[in-house]
Amino acid sequence: MLAANFSCSIHACEDESRMLKVTATAYTSSVGETDSTPNISAWGDRLTPGMRVIAVSRDLLAMGLTHGALVQVEGFEKDFIVLDKMNKRWTKKIDIYMGNDKRAALNWGKRKVNICWKYQ
Repeated sequence: MLAANFSCSIHACEDESRMLKVTATAYTSSVGETDSTPNISAWGDRLTPGMRVIAVSRDLLAMGLTHGALVQVEGFEKDFIVLDKMNKRWTKKIDIYMGNDKRAALNWGKRKVNICWKYQ
């Protein structure tokens, strides 16, 4: 279900209304970070290590960051696809899927990044 890259430079986003600074964290497929079905996203997609997926806070859904949207994240060359959504308590936040690599998720930590998205 991963789509091809789109042309959206963080510095020259095609539509500035689709560019936003967010807090970015990372997560893995572990019960402690998700729920009892760590490989199933909130929309029911099956996640497997290596997929370029992000989860978004629910406030971003109304901005167009919905299921299947392509997202460019500052600091990454390739795009991500929105396949998961976060708990309602988070706002203006994305969570980058790191498969089973807890070390990579911890190394990413918590950062402020610019994102740019395109509707699928």
